This record gives sequence, structure tokens and C-alpha cells, in this order.
Amino acid sequence: MQEAALQLFDERGYDATSVAAIAVHAGVTEMTFFRHFGTKDAVLMSDPYDPLIADGIARQPSDLAAIAATIAGIRGALAKVPLAATVIIRRRLRIVARTPSLAGAMARNNVATEAAISDALVSRGVNRADARIAAAAALGALNAALLDWVDGDDDDLGAAIERALRVVEGSRG
Repeated sequence: MQEAALQLFDERGYDATSVAAIAVHAGVTEMTFFRHFGTKDAVLMSDPYDPLIADGIARQPSDLAAIAATIAGIRGALAKVPLAATVIIRRRLRIVARTPSLAGAMARNNVATEAAISDALVSRGVNRADARIAAAAALGALNAALLDWVDGDDDDLGAAIERALRVVEGSRG
């Protein structure tokens, strides 16, 4: 179903593609579509990586500062993303980046990711305000890097994410 939706979004645009058209193209009913995705934007916004990031952050040594634990947790989660997934990630992000009507869905998705990161930091003993600041800083950098990556020629998602993390931690190179 995701492939059918992405194909139609690429061909017709997100806003011009109905759930009914996706269901027909995928050979399923609309009810089946909604059981899998809940909403049309969930095809693009569903993010299986938040739990990996949160777990990676929660597992960091307790003496690491909030931003350092966040960066290390994101790096650890990145290592678990299969290379084949980057093609779909780029395709989904391109559609999102080029569809102004998805700005609200992207913001909701970012709020969920920020909450996952913040909660993981709080579980490590970081106060809530510092946790939110570290989460927002990392997420802002990641969003900027991902949007640059979407429109670039480099296929290396890991390099784009690593660049964002290096900037946040103040590293060179």
C-alpha cells in the first residue's frame, strides 16, 4: 500500500491523490488502508525510528550531558537503519518537503519525536526543561540536514545526519 501511495503522490501530487485512489491502486479496500495507516498523511509521516532513538538515548551513560546523550542515541539508532530504507525515506521526505499542506502533519510528527527524546532524557535524570532544549536542538539540526539531503545528489543519509550531529556538538569536519 505504501508503494502504491508513493507512486500516486509522485504522479498526481499528495493533495490530488485520494485514499480511494490509493486503495484501488493497491488492490485493497479503503477500510484496509485506514487499518494500516489511520490517515493519508501517515503513509509519509509514520516513523519507526523514534523508539530506536529513545532507547539509544536512555541507554547512554548517566554522566553524559543531555545533548551528548541525545547525539549518541541518534547515532546508535542510525546504525540500525537498513540502507534499503534510505530510498523510501528520501522519497517520502521529498513529497513532504514539496507539499505545503503537510506542514501541520510534519509539525505533529516533530512534536512526537521531541517528546520521545525528552522522555528518554528525563528517564536518565535530566530535568524536563533541559531535556526539551536538547531534543529541540538535535531535531532542528536533523530536520535542516534532512531537507538539504532530500534535494541534494548525495545518497548517503548517514552522512547528512552525521553532519547535523557534528554541528550540534560543535565538532569540525
